[in-house]
Amino acid sequence: MTSAPPTVASLRAVTREVDPGVDLFAHFDADGFAWLHHRTRFVAHGVAARLRPSESAAALAALETDDPVGLPGTGPVAFGALPFDPDAEGELVVPARVHGELDGRAWVTEIGPAPAAAASASAAPARFTVGAPRTRDQWELAVQHALAAIDRGELEKVVLAREVLVEADTAFDAREVLRGLVAHQPGSYVYAVEGFVGASPELLLRRMGSTVESKPVAGTTVADNDESLRALAASVKDNREHRYVVESIASALADECDDLVVAATPHVEIFGPLAHLATPLRGHLHDGARTALDLARRLHPTPAVGGTPRADALAAIRELEGFDRGRYAGPVGWVDARGDGEWAIALRGAELDGTRARLVAGAGIVAGSEPAAEWAETQAKLEPMLRALVRP
Repeated sequence: MTSAPPTVASLRAVTREVDPGVDLFAHFDADGFAWLHHRTRFVAHGVAARLRPSESAAALAALETDDPVGLPGTGPVAFGALPFDPDAEGELVVPARVHGELDGRAWVTEIGPAPAAAASASAAPARFTVGAPRTRDQWELAVQHALAAIDRGELEKVVLAREVLVEADTAFDAREVLRGLVAHQPGSYVYAVEGFVGASPELLLRRMGSTVESKPVAGTTVADNDESLRALAASVKDNREHRYVVESIASALADECDDLVVAATPHVEIFGPLAHLATPLRGHLHDGARTALDLARRLHPTPAVGGTPRADALAAIRELEGFDRGRYAGPVGWVDARGDGEWAIALRGAELDGTRARLVAGAGIVAGSEPAAEWAETQAKLEPMLRALVRP
């Protein structure tokens, strides 16, 4: 019988700077945690404590800490992938051991005994079965129902997602999936939280000291030629879909900031095989402002993954999708005892369970959407993760 993690009051976090350049993947195992971006990189494993998100700030602040490094992400840190459903709280994990890097500096934080990261043991899968619980016709019918609600003025936008299930002949190796995502999804936030692995293009919220940033993306095309990129930038439908997201985030952050700068127009940003419209936002928080996690939870779910009006869009999602999203499209990231942290939207991911993987992708439905084109968009969004899993 596995014993419960100790209480936070009994723990002590000790951080020490180390030489950079260590292979972080050597310290990751299938049930561990990873956050890999060009600036901030973490891998962690073992469980020192599990926390409710609503209690995490007080719990982390109360944990005894020895941290002479003093960078964002040093000292006690909690990781999590929270449910899409804003009424389901989820949980965060304080890992027992964290290997971190920020702007060329590296450290290790120990918060309790941690087992050694397990090495890869099995051969890579060679045979795969790919299927979906709903047919294309069923999903496109749901899109038509959403468009009818938009025509009636009940919605402005709703994001409809669909599932794809992959079965392999041997267990998936989360470490190798991560390696592939880092190599082939440049610019994305590559994440892993207890078997949920992916590479998101969308920064929901970053807080470093008093500075807060967000970079919503909405509007998608395949980044295979300059013509498609120009068409995305000029698309009335995609710009409308994108504007809903930016306005929602700007409205929420304006109450938290002394100043907030929002780029006047979106730009086209490329993430591996796909491109999106993206708009950066940057502001300075009031004194005593909320933690990165608090702010991320306030923003979620944005119209990028839910819709607008929010309550009506969430009701439509529950009625039309026909499955529980789980952690797909929820906030994924980390927060430390100072309140600093980074949270992405958990997109382009897969729930790994031995030989099984569950993928989800969605498309934003607005006036002018065409069901066949939205299906093609979900296909394009599923492709990067399918390539990471189903390898020759």
